[in-house]
Amino acid sequence: MSTTSAPTTASGHRTASGDNVRWFADLGLADLEQVGGKNSSLGEMISSLSELGVRVPDGFATTADAYRRFVRGGLAERIDGLLAGLDIDDVETLAKVGKRIREAVLAQPFPEDLEADIRRSFAELTEGDAETSFAVRSSATAEDLPDASFAGQQETFLNVRGIEQILTAIHEVFASLYNDRAIAYRVHHAFAHDVVALSAGVQRMVRSDVGASGVMFTMDTESGFRDAVFVTASYGLGEAVVQGAVNPDEFYVYKPALAAGRPAILKRQVGGKAIKMVYTADRTVGRTTEFVDVDPAERGLLSLTDDEVLELARHAMVIEEHYGRPMDIEWGKDGIDGRLYILQARPETVQSRQSTTTSSRFRLSGSASARSVLVDGRAIGQKIGAGAVRVLSDVGQMAAFQQGEVLVADMTDPDWEPIMKRASAIVTNRGGRTCHAAIIARELGIPAVVGTGSATSDLADGREVTVSCAEGDTGFVYDGLLEFQVEETALGGMPEIPVKIMMNVGTPDQAFAFSRLPNKGVGLARLEFIINRQIGIHPKALLALEADPGALPERVRAEVQEKIKAYASPREFFVKRVAEGVSMIAAAFAPEPVIVRLSDFKSNEYANLTAGELYEPHEENPMIGYRGASRYLSPDFAGCFAMECEAMRFVRDEMGLTNLKLMIPFVRTLTEAEGVIALLAENGLVRGENGLQVMMMCELPSNAVLADEFLDHFDGFSIGSNDMTQLTLGLDRDSALVAAGFDERDPAVLHMLRLAIEAAKRRGKYVGICGQGPSDHPDLAAWLLEQGIESMSLNPDTVVDTWLALAAGEAVARS
Repeated sequence: MSTTSAPTTASGHRTASGDNVRWFADLGLADLEQVGGKNSSLGEMISSLSELGVRVPDGFATTADAYRRFVRGGLAERIDGLLAGLDIDDVETLAKVGKRIREAVLAQPFPEDLEADIRRSFAELTEGDAETSFAVRSSATAEDLPDASFAGQQETFLNVRGIEQILTAIHEVFASLYNDRAIAYRVHHAFAHDVVALSAGVQRMVRSDVGASGVMFTMDTESGFRDAVFVTASYGLGEAVVQGAVNPDEFYVYKPALAAGRPAILKRQVGGKAIKMVYTADRTVGRTTEFVDVDPAERGLLSLTDDEVLELARHAMVIEEHYGRPMDIEWGKDGIDGRLYILQARPETVQSRQSTTTSSRFRLSGSASARSVLVDGRAIGQKIGAGAVRVLSDVGQMAAFQQGEVLVADMTDPDWEPIMKRASAIVTNRGGRTCHAAIIARELGIPAVVGTGSATSDLADGREVTVSCAEGDTGFVYDGLLEFQVEETALGGMPEIPVKIMMNVGTPDQAFAFSRLPNKGVGLARLEFIINRQIGIHPKALLALEADPGALPERVRAEVQEKIKAYASPREFFVKRVAEGVSMIAAAFAPEPVIVRLSDFKSNEYANLTAGELYEPHEENPMIGYRGASRYLSPDFAGCFAMECEAMRFVRDEMGLTNLKLMIPFVRTLTEAEGVIALLAENGLVRGENGLQVMMMCELPSNAVLADEFLDHFDGFSIGSNDMTQLTLGLDRDSALVAAGFDERDPAVLHMLRLAIEAAKRRGKYVGICGQGPSDHPDLAAWLLEQGIESMSLNPDTVVDTWLALAAGEAVARS
C-alpha cells in the first residue's frame, strides 16, 4: 500500500542531487526556470502551505539544466532544423515533424550522471517499497503562467512502479515537449521552442483510483464571479475529469460564508459518472490505467460529502490567498486513508484576464418556440457560434476540418488543439465544465456544449447548426443558422438616475453572469421557477414519501426515488435544493437586496410537476384560484409551506445571506395579510428578526384601494403590473381573444399604481415594480419615475437600455 505522508525536508536525511534532481520540499516559485511551473508550484505549496493543512504528495523533479544537457549538441540542432519554417496550420506536416522529433528524443540516452541521480532519488523516496505507485508529470518552464496555462500540453503517466518504468516515463515526458499540440500551442502563444525546457516531476500517487478526484477553480469558470469556489468530482483517477471522459459532480461554495464558518455550499449537481479510471496490473508505461464502468447504484450519488467539499474549498482559498490570483487546482481523495490531497495548482488564465469594464452578452433572435433543439449538454463560454457540422471520430481526420465548422466529437483532448482554434463551436458526447476541452474552448473564446451523450450520432456531417451557450448552464445545439446579437455593456460609469434599477432573475444558473450587469439587486426571484428547475416534484409527493413510501403509486415512487437518491431524505432534498437555488442568487448579488417571492404556482402549474396530478384540483380559472397567500394558509398545504420556510430560514440564518428578503404573492384580504405574517413567524421567519423584511406583491385592486391597511403588515410593496392590469380591467391576459386590450398604461391601472406608490411613500416604506411594463413601455417607466417609485425590477436584457433611456429623459426634463 502506498502512503502519502508529509514530505521530509532537505535538512533531514535526504541527499541533495544538485544540478540534475531537486526535492519538491526544496522548491518554490522562484525555481520556475529550473523545474517549470507545475513542479515549482508543488514545492511552493509543500514548503509554504503544509502548516495550513494543505496536503501535497511528496516527490522530486528533474531540472531544466538536466534537460538542456540531455538535448545539447546534435539533438538540439536536429530539432531546430525540423521546426524551422514549420506551418502549424498544415496539420499533416505538423504530425510528421512532431513524430520525427519525438523519435529522436526517445533514441537519445540520458547522460550517465542524470540517470544515476534519478535512481538514487527514487530509491530514497520509495525506501525500498517496490509496490508504491507514482505519477510522472511534465512541467515546462513556460507553463502555468498567468497569461497562458499550457494545460495538458505534455504527457502525464500514472501508476508507474519501479525505477525502470520511472526512467522510461521520464524519457516519454521529455519527448512530449514536441507533441503536435505542444508545438502548435507554443506558436499560438508566441513562445520560442528553443527557450522552453522541461522538468519531469515524480510524485507519489494518491489512491484516488479507489477514492475520488477532480478539479476546482477559485472563481466561476463561466462568468468570472470571484466569491465562489467551483469544485468538480468523480470516482477514480482525476485524468478522467481532465480528459473529459466523464460528466462529474459539480459544487459551488460561497467564500464569505466559508470564511465566517457558516454552511457555504451553494449548489450540488449530480453528474453522470458512468465510468472511472483505475489502476491495471500492466507494467507498460502508458497502459497502467484503464476505464471501468461505475456501479449504476453509485452513479446517482454524490462522490463527495458536504464536509469534503468544504475542506477542498478551504484549501482552495488558502492557495488562492497565497498566490494572490484565481487558481486552477487538481485534487484527489485517497480511498485508503480517506484524506484529501492537492495534486497541482496553476493560475486560472481565462476569466481572470477578461475585461472588468465591459460585458458581452450573446442573445438569440426570434421566438424560442420556433427553435428546434437537436442535442443539449453543459454550456461552456456563454457565447453563440454557428456553422456546418463536422463529425470526427479520430484526431487523424483533422485534415478534413474546415475553418468555421462546428467540431463534433466523442471528446476533445489536447491532441485536437491544432484544429479547435479553427472551429466556430465544439460539441462533445462526454466531458464536464472543467475538462481539458472546456478549458481550451474558453481560452480560444468559442462556445462548447459538452456531455451531450449523443452528439456524434444525432448530428450529421454538413448539417448547419447554431450552438448556444448563452442561456444558462445548459447549452443547446439548434437546427439551422439562427440569427443572434452581441450586446456590449459598460459595467461602470452608468449615469445617475433617481430610481434603483433591479433585475428579475428566474434561474440560479445565470445569477453569477447577471450580477455583472449594472444593478441595485434583485427585485423579483420567483421561487416557483426555482422549484420547477431544482425540484420538479410536487412537494406533497415528497412529504408522502417521507411519511410512507407505499403512499405513492409504484411508477411515481420509482421516479421520485431516483431523483432524490443523492439526499438523505425527501424533505432534505426539497429543503437543500431550494436553499441552493435561492442562495446562488442571494450570493451572486450580495450585499445588494434580493427579494424572493415565495411560490406562486397555480393549480394547473403544480399539476405539471411529477406526481402533481395526484394532489391538485381542477380549476376552470386557476389564475384567480388556489394560489399565493390563500394556498399557504390552507391546512392542506401547511407541510409544503413549512419546507419553503425552512429553506429560506437556512439561507438567511445559517448561511448568513441576510440580503435575502421575502415577498408574499396574491394577498386578497387583510385577514390573509395578518394570517400569513403569523404563519411565517410560526415557521421561524419573524418579520424584523435578524433584519428580515417581508414585502407584499401589490397586484390586486384591493391591495391598492386598502394600501395603508395592507402596509400595516408588510415592509413594502412590489407592484405586479401584469396581474394588476388583468384584474383592474377584468381581462384574462392568457386569452388571445382579448389580448389587444391588455395595457398597463390604461388610466384605471395607473390610478391603482398611483394609490400604491403614494401610500408607501407616505408610510416611508419600500415600493418598487417588478412587472414587464417598464421594460416594454418607456413612457410607463418615465411616468413611474415621476411618481417617485423607489425601484424598477427589469428583465436583464432590458436593464441597460431602460437605464439609459431614463437618464436621457431626466436630462431633457432638467434642460
